[in-house]
Amino acid sequence: MSRLKEQYQKEIVDALMKKFGYKNVMQVPKLEKIVLNMGVGEARDNAKALESAVTDMERITGQKAVITKAKKSVANFKIREGMNIGCKVTLRGEKMYEFLDRLVNLALPRVRDFRGVNPNAFDGRGNYALGIREQLIFPEIEYDKIDKVRGMDVIFVTTAKTDEEARELLSQFNMPFTK
Repeated sequence: MSRLKEQYQKEIVDALMKKFGYKNVMQVPKLEKIVLNMGVGEARDNAKALESAVTDMERITGQKAVITKAKKSVANFKIREGMNIGCKVTLRGEKMYEFLDRLVNLALPRVRDFRGVNPNAFDGRGNYALGIREQLIFPEIEYDKIDKVRGMDVIFVTTAKTDEEARELLSQFNMPFTK
């Protein structure tokens, strides 16, 4: 069992129960999954771009990436329904906690001019979305081997009912929110 998961089960649960006055351990919000999504706009012209994005995503997460397809045709973007337009990975369990640990302690501090993440990027239902501008902040990506700098979205899905509960949960995981 990972260090972060053990910490969650002991310290974080106690802290959240105390702060929100939960009567039962099952009421305490927990991290359900982390979804990483990378939209690759140039995939319509260049199939290699999507392949390299998938490779980067798999290196970062240690898990196989799924290629996402367009749901609708959009003439302005020259996209037809069913075209490959990106990739995503859903992390749960052990790999999720391991990724969260690497994101908070290794990757985010490597961002240029980093002052913390936006504390207002919650969706109203206790989920948090974080945009990363370049995949280079992850130590698994070698600068010489990438063809193009790409960004990605990281979505933290929690069982929290409110944004305040989710913010407190992520703060307990040392998420560096700006003040």
